[in-house]
Amino acid sequence: MEAIDYLRDERKAAQFDVEAMKVVWAGSKHNLEIADRVSRLVASDPEFRKDTRTMLGRKELFKNTLRKAAYAWKRINELRLSEEEGSMLRFFIDEPSFLDLHWGMFIPAIKGQGTDEQQKKWLTLAYRLEIIGCYAQTELGHGSNVQGLETTATFDPKTDEFVIHSPTLTSSKWWPGGLGKVSTHAVVYARLITDGQDYGVHGFIVQLRSLDDHLPLPGITIGDIGTKFGNGAYNTMDNGVLRFDNVRIPRDQMLMRLSKVSREGKYLQSDVPRQLVYGTMVFVRQTIVADASKALSRAVCIAVRYSAVRRQFGSQDGGAETQVIDYKTQQSRLFPLLASAYAFRFVGEWLKWLYADVTGRLQANDFSTLPEAHACTAGLKSLTTSATADGIEECRKLCGGHGYLCSSGLPELFAVYVPACTYEGDNIVLLLQVARFLVKTVSRLGSGKKPVGTTSYMARAEHLMQCRSDVRQAGDWLNPSVILEAFEARAVRLAVNCAQNIAKASSPELGFADLSADLVEAAAAHCQLIIVSKFIDKVKQDLDGDGVKEQLQILCNIYALSLLHKHLGDFLSTSCITPKQAALANEQLRDLYSQLRPNVIALVDAFNYTDHYLGSILGRYDGNVYPNLYEAAWKDPLNDSVVPDGYHEYIRPLLKQQFRVARL
Repeated sequence: MEAIDYLRDERKAAQFDVEAMKVVWAGSKHNLEIADRVSRLVASDPEFRKDTRTMLGRKELFKNTLRKAAYAWKRINELRLSEEEGSMLRFFIDEPSFLDLHWGMFIPAIKGQGTDEQQKKWLTLAYRLEIIGCYAQTELGHGSNVQGLETTATFDPKTDEFVIHSPTLTSSKWWPGGLGKVSTHAVVYARLITDGQDYGVHGFIVQLRSLDDHLPLPGITIGDIGTKFGNGAYNTMDNGVLRFDNVRIPRDQMLMRLSKVSREGKYLQSDVPRQLVYGTMVFVRQTIVADASKALSRAVCIAVRYSAVRRQFGSQDGGAETQVIDYKTQQSRLFPLLASAYAFRFVGEWLKWLYADVTGRLQANDFSTLPEAHACTAGLKSLTTSATADGIEECRKLCGGHGYLCSSGLPELFAVYVPACTYEGDNIVLLLQVARFLVKTVSRLGSGKKPVGTTSYMARAEHLMQCRSDVRQAGDWLNPSVILEAFEARAVRLAVNCAQNIAKASSPELGFADLSADLVEAAAAHCQLIIVSKFIDKVKQDLDGDGVKEQLQILCNIYALSLLHKHLGDFLSTSCITPKQAALANEQLRDLYSQLRPNVIALVDAFNYTDHYLGSILGRYDGNVYPNLYEAAWKDPLNDSVVPDGYHEYIRPLLKQQFRVARL
């Protein structure tokens, strides 16, 4: 039977070169080629099927993930895939697994904090998967406050060993993925104590399980922390709990690149700058921002396609009902999310450049841009993950009742994604770190020390505190310099207001605590400005393909003006714009939605996602939703029998009024 493309007319309406946009989205022709080839490889392999995942029990689900991970490793070796291709393969398998922390945290921690000898020994084993590692930092009682961790590592000079110990229940390591049932080793963060002195938190490589029979080693209590939110989702992962009862490890298993303990028990700082640790943090947060664009674009792809398929109301004469995507209420909720997916993609690309720049500077002992880069990545991690988690849930609502079905792909995507708002830094705590940096930057403005990088606009604080937008008609809002000035003025004014109010407080710390809600808003305004400015920069580049630049320009303006609309209170209360100019921005936004409408299906096609990766009946490429929803319903285990289990015990006695009433 010939496949019908129910979205064909939508695709024909596109006013730009979709193949060229695929390259823009992927970042390069090379990236597109690899992503396309590897995603199809995964989609065509029945071993990677995932359509029954949300119906499996926890044990079955976990074993299924073990099978897929082992099979993936076999395929990577058989096909001799490069590191880049292997990483891409794991991404398109689309299943949180015990290997995520092995590749994503255990190996980078040893690379960043291990000596050359330690790297040679441990990375050789880790790259071959002869050991499987995780990253054990968070405890039952402490997450964001790393300095408050309670696990201890006490040096014993008699035996040249560290004694790793969990002194309290709340010092139990809690949450590391892969720890519960699989990891053989962990980088454990503990308070280093030697010579009776506490030197704070350091990393140690600790073996947890025997490499012969996988049993926990003496003194180690280890297990899974239980079922998590959602069907399928993160329940494929064995997040774990770990306690130590005076476990001894050799001294050379302390990660010693930045500091070490000598044979005599003396604590020594190495000549390698401590700031290098922040380089790793910048790297990890940069990948989280890139992942936000992938998750949001996936949800948006599903919601856009289904909104074009679904028809509701509007037919008075028996003709076709109106496509849901043609309702302005749907557009005003959905199109800014499409624009955000592109915005996060481009700021993620820029962060990749920033990481390379910071790394190069660190190696040359130049730490000047590090505080700004650290604040910038912390803020962007917070902003993009919160917006993505909210955006996925909004996409589910935009799909109406069917969005609530697991087969829509959206409930599981939300459940998998939402932990990103907490891991690698709680989002509010991160924004407060950014705010602290901004207040410090404001306080130095008169000192002649110029703000750098993403804060360089603050050098024009005097002008930005006074300026008024000169928008007179709706079209003026299409001017990038008009948009930028409004966002810069808002960011400066919020930051300066906070700094001035803190200065009036009885102490800076009390002022900071008192104003923390305002500070979070100032930090968010700064980060939104970064994303808007990087989107504008992207549109200015030479871009191949008919109509590509024009579509990105529309998306960029939608992103900026929808943010302006959402945070109108900030813009008006700081007098950056007038109520009349705000009304004109809204008028322009409505016009932009109309311009975008013919291109939305092609713009989500440019993500180049396979149906396998999307994992959604509502988001199918061919738009053939209803027969497939109907068919999927019959595959549910509850439909295995026509008369349900329990009929004879519970339903029949009810219907026949045969239940016994207990006599008192």
